[in-house]
Formats: sequence, C-alpha cells, structure tokens
Amino acid sequence: MIKLAPSILAADLAHLAEEVEDIRRGGADYVHFDVMDGVFVPNLSMGLPVLKSLRKCTDMFLDVHLMIEKPLRYVEHFCDAGADLVNIHVESDSPENIRLALEKIRAKGVKCGVTLKPATPAEAAEPYLALVDLILVMTVEPGFGGQRFMTDMLEKLRALRRMLRAVNPACELEVDGGITPETAPLAIEAGASVLVAGSAVFGKADRAKAISDIRNSGTEW
Repeated sequence: MIKLAPSILAADLAHLAEEVEDIRRGGADYVHFDVMDGVFVPNLSMGLPVLKSLRKCTDMFLDVHLMIEKPLRYVEHFCDAGADLVNIHVESDSPENIRLALEKIRAKGVKCGVTLKPATPAEAAEPYLALVDLILVMTVEPGFGGQRFMTDMLEKLRALRRMLRAVNPACELEVDGGITPETAPLAIEAGASVLVAGSAVFGKADRAKAISDIRNSGTEW
C-alpha cells in the first residue's frame, strides 16, 4: 500500500499539534519533518526542540529528513528526540561518514534512510542499499517548498526500484517534491511507495480530502 507523508514544512507551526492531528484523522501515514541548516541547503527550518515537542503530542511515525552538513554529528540526537526514521543525504559527507551515521541510527533502534538530490545519480545509493529502510528521491531542489515536480527524476526512481528488488526489496522508496493528484500516479508507476506532499495537503482547508485526492489519483492502488 502506498503511504502518504505530509510535510510539516507547509503546516501552520503556531498550531503544529493540531495540524498533525488533522492529518492523522485525515488518513496520513507519516509526518515528514524537514530539517535545514542554511548551509547544505539555502534555507533554515525546525530542529531538535520542535521534534521533541512534536513527539510528546503525537504517536504518528516521524520521518525526519536531515538536509544538513555532516549529519554524523547529530543523528543520535534526532533519534533521542523521537524520530522513527532518520534520513540523511548521500551528498552531505564522505561515504565512510554516511555509513557510520547510518550505523549509529540503527544502533539507536531507529530506522534509517538516504536521500538523493536531483543531480545525484541512482548509483550513489548503491553502497547503502542493504543498510537502509528507505531511499528518498528529491523531485525538486531541496530547501524550499512549492516547486514543480521534475519528471526527469522518474527514470531514477525506476532504476532504484530495480536495484532494491535485487538487494533489499523491503526498502521503501520515497518521493519528495511537487507531489499532487496529477504527479502522484507518475511517481507510483515509477516505483515509489511513500509520497511526501506539503502544500498539496497543508495548503488545503480539507486535509482529509486532499489526502484522499492524492491517494485516489489516476491509478488504482
């Protein structure tokens, strides 16, 4: 079954607990929690204090996406703050440190993942395929919400799905960027199993309908 992970980057942070409860009631599977450091990506967002607070008010699965330099320094802190999955960019450090960070996350009993920017080829995830629970393909440039879905990322999704079938078929394949009822079927057909949607959910007054519209778009799931 395809999972929906609304990104709270598009939520009203002044009422975050209520916003998350709204998507829980609306049928969302995960909460996508974007962390930006202003260095790895040209923007800043929420961090550990917000994650700790959110963990206290929801039992939803917290899918934490670290868009930060040298995540090895912080992954254990995000695990301790309540993440259910910590996802790091393959471009954010050396391959040795990426592997060590994934091992530290696993040692905390938390799921781990890697993310690929649009310019990063599918093959960059190959060293980590057997280690991770999720691979995230960015279908926009990371750092800002509301961008248009890059259809040329679909072949990368297909390539990663083929690689995972051979090495780690249980691994989830997530897509983040420009997901709407129109683009969701494209991502699913290419092999995605988790869809991150920001403004397409939180930008709507009726979040349950927004989630349903994405779930029921184009393809029978």
